[in-house]
Amino acid sequence: MCRITRAFAQKAKIVYLTAGDDGVVDENCLISMSNSVATTDTIAAAINASVEYFLALVNSGVNILEIGVPFSDPVADGATIQLAMTRALKNGINFNHVLEIVKRVRDKSEVALVLFTYYNPICINLAEFLSAAKMAGADGILVVDLPLEESDEFSRLCRQIGLAHIMVASASTSLERTLLLSRNGSGFLYYACRRGTTGVRNDLADDLIARIKQVKESSDLPVAVGFGVSNNNMVQQILSIADGCVVGSYFVDKIAKGISPQNLGQMAGEMFNVD
Repeated sequence: MCRITRAFAQKAKIVYLTAGDDGVVDENCLISMSNSVATTDTIAAAINASVEYFLALVNSGVNILEIGVPFSDPVADGATIQLAMTRALKNGINFNHVLEIVKRVRDKSEVALVLFTYYNPICINLAEFLSAAKMAGADGILVVDLPLEESDEFSRLCRQIGLAHIMVASASTSLERTLLLSRNGSGFLYYACRRGTTGVRNDLADDLIARIKQVKESSDLPVAVGFGVSNNNMVQQILSIADGCVVGSYFVDKIAKGISPQNLGQMAGEMFNVD
C-alpha cells in the first residue's frame, strides 16, 4: 500500500481502463458472445495493447492505475465501460490474463495498481484471487458491488496480505456512513460524485466542492473523486480540494475510437496538468 500512500503525498492522478480492451470492435460485439472463441493471437494482442496503454499513462504522470477486471454485468457502469468490458471478453480476457497485465506493468513501473472489479468474478476462490493479485503486483482492490455489511471476510483477507481495500461512497451516501466506509477501508476513499452509472459529463454538480469538503471532514482516508470527469477544468476544480481525481470513461471512449497509446498518454498529461 506504500505506493498508494506515495501517490497521495502529492495529488493522486488516477485513470481507469478495462484490462484487455484494445478498442477493436467486432461487428457482432453487441449481439452475442456465445459464438465467439478468441484465438491465442487475439488474447496476446489484447494483453499487449493493454500494457502499452497503461504504461503510456504512467509515462504521462498518472500515479495510480485502476485496472478493470472484465465482467459481463457491470451494473455500476454506463455504456462506454460496458462496451469496453464486452470487447475485453470478446478478446478472451480472463482473470489470469488480467494478472499478466498487472505483472507486466509492475515489471516496468512502481506506479500504484488498483484492481477494479465486481464480486461475482472473485467470490468463489476469494483468498486465492487476492493472493494472486498481490503476487502479481497489485496494491489495492475496489469491489464495486460489495457492501460494507458483507465485507468482513474480504477486509480481513486484504489486511492479512497487505492489499488496500478501497471503499466507495457516493453522492447519496450519508456523512455518517461515509465515516464508517473510511474507517473500514484502507488506501483511499473513492467518492463517486454523481448518482447513477459511470459516463462522461461536461461539468460538475453545483454543490460538489462543498460536498467534497464535507466528505473529507468525514473521512479518515484521502479522498479521490471520480464519475464523469472529462476535462482539465473539472480536474482542477476537484483537485483544488480533494486528494485525488479519477478519469475513466473519457479515456476508455478514446480507446474505442482507436487512439494510440502515445496519444492517450499525451491526452492524460494535458488532462492532469494542474496549475
